[in-house]
Amino acid sequence: MGEVYVGPDRIGAVPAPTDDLRSLSVPYLDLARAAAEGKEVLEAALLACVRRGRYVLGDEVAAFEREWAAFCGAPFAVSCASGTDAITLALLGLGVGIGDEVLTVSMTCAPTAVGIQRAGATPVFVDVEADRLTMDPALLESALTARTKAIVPVHLYGRMADMERILAFAKANGLLLVEDCAQAHGAALSGRPAGSFGDAAAWSFYPTKNLGALGDGGAVTTARLEVAKKIRKLRLYGYATRNDADVAGFNSRLDEIQAAGLRVNLGRLAAGNARRRAIAARYDAALAAVLRTPPPARAGEIPAHHLYVVRVDDRDAFRGRLEAAGVGTDVHYPRAVHEQPAFAALPRGPLPETERAMREVVSLPLYPQLTDGEAERVIEAVRASARR
Repeated sequence: MGEVYVGPDRIGAVPAPTDDLRSLSVPYLDLARAAAEGKEVLEAALLACVRRGRYVLGDEVAAFEREWAAFCGAPFAVSCASGTDAITLALLGLGVGIGDEVLTVSMTCAPTAVGIQRAGATPVFVDVEADRLTMDPALLESALTARTKAIVPVHLYGRMADMERILAFAKANGLLLVEDCAQAHGAALSGRPAGSFGDAAAWSFYPTKNLGALGDGGAVTTARLEVAKKIRKLRLYGYATRNDADVAGFNSRLDEIQAAGLRVNLGRLAAGNARRRAIAARYDAALAAVLRTPPPARAGEIPAHHLYVVRVDDRDAFRGRLEAAGVGTDVHYPRAVHEQPAFAALPRGPLPETERAMREVVSLPLYPQLTDGEAERVIEAVRASARR
């Protein structure tokens, strides 16, 4: 799901953005710039929460859930404490649990698998398509067992998985479908928004997402009323009424202050995504001749462009040359989930495309506050590095 970004995000203090290419240093990511945009509106929204004196499951959370559901084209949205919890809650809300297997990918961040495991189910990894790096629908049949209950495809880097084929497979085999939309805020396919293909969708609002909070946060969207009701119970100890639990739940609530910040940022999401598209298109045009850029969008797809990920053979050297040129990068992700000790024993088929990609992927700076001059500096540095 890509929720946890630990390492070289370079989101601390950086020089003010400038278009002077002679001295430009480009951070991989600078969240302070996003916070500075319209800070008066954000500060007023947060202060209003403090003054009301209600901090958990109040009016801001209710309003954000309505607004997020409307944005996603979903009848219901239930907020929670994180994107990881959102996967767990979505699966539990649909009845997935102990003894069940869930088909997913290893080309993701650990929270995808963690969310499945916390629901009591077992993740089963299938490989990804060689170019798009999302779940390969052709491999689902070989991973199917009598215990398979659900599929969790990941819309990686803001690019949609092949949902029409995955949905068809799920329906043909009586499987539940939960979309991992942690990186897909605003993405769409064939006129349908991300999150609208499955029985439910899990969202993360980690600060680096296209729609980010000021800390952790998540949500589940669904068209099924009974699922939304169950998730609302599960996120609050299983309470049917106050202090009276009728199912075993846990504590996974979105704070009022986070909801207030998300409402402000939701109003900027469309413009932010448009800026991401413009930068990605600029990179595509300038870099396709010198290295392996992201593949074209699927027919009818509108990517969210959460990350701009290229592939190179000499990743460490490539990143070192960009660093020397003052351009920050990151790797999403340096190790596949199945390569990490905690998940090594999980069932899987061959994963050659996943393992190959994990050795080659590099993320370039891509965020709405990146200036044109900074984008040009990235292009200039990548071209110079690729020629060596």
